[in-house]
Amino acid sequence: MVKSMTGFGRGEHSDGKRRVVCEVKAVNHRYADISIRMPRRYSFAEERVKNVVKVIAKRGKVEVSIVVEHITEDDIDIKLNEMAARQYYENLTELKSRFSLAGEVSLELLASLPDVMKMMPDVAGEEEICSALEAGARLAVENLDIMRVAEGEKLAEDILARGKLIKGLVWKIEALAPEVYTMYYGKLKERIKELTENSITVPEDRIAAEAAIYADKSNITEELVRLKSHVGQLEFTIKKSNQPDGKKLDFLAQEMNREANTIGAKANNLDITNMMLEIKSEIEKIREQIQNIE
Repeated sequence: MVKSMTGFGRGEHSDGKRRVVCEVKAVNHRYADISIRMPRRYSFAEERVKNVVKVIAKRGKVEVSIVVEHITEDDIDIKLNEMAARQYYENLTELKSRFSLAGEVSLELLASLPDVMKMMPDVAGEEEICSALEAGARLAVENLDIMRVAEGEKLAEDILARGKLIKGLVWKIEALAPEVYTMYYGKLKERIKELTENSITVPEDRIAAEAAIYADKSNITEELVRLKSHVGQLEFTIKKSNQPDGKKLDFLAQEMNREANTIGAKANNLDITNMMLEIKSEIEKIREQIQNIE
């Protein structure tokens, strides 16, 4: 099954204490690159959320965003950072004395300063929180996967159609290739007549030998066989494999392009050259589509 690397998924989960909203966005990437955005106080759950994503998203740049809405306050614990409060108080008192400032260092002022009061998750409920975050992430990634599968099916259809077109052109080239010898043989005879003005008779076997040497240099049978084999492997992988095969498909497309370049360079025939240009164009389109496959 071919999957696209791009897609979006959203999942919501509530356990009675909190509602977890998770959104997952994925784009193309050479490797698996997963980043998590979530409240800092739940950072202890980040690796477990990442593992949930890895089960489905094997490749691609995946951005996970998690928002937690509290239905109750059971999992929240407000902590006083006494050391921070004391340092704030001492520094503000010294500042007031040094510059002869009016006013008092009040409770309201201290409580409003950063890190004096911290909202912390209930440590005893960490497992429960992790389970809730994992559940939300799992729903989001499953929805992401639905989109990636749907888009992958369209990519597969397009690639298979182009592969069929390439095979059709290869069959035409195979039928035309044997004529290269005959065409060159006739052109060589005509060229000899023009140059010698029929004043010299060149033995037919000599002309045939030259034509045979040319035909051997222009032989593209092996390249055509390999090209057909690569197209066949490409089709088989797309139809049968259940693994993330984007890298394998990309390798096959590169090999197809290499064989096409060799055929184009060796086959000194205008019709074959034109068909090879079509094949190369289709291979390039296949390679572009494969860049989106997981």
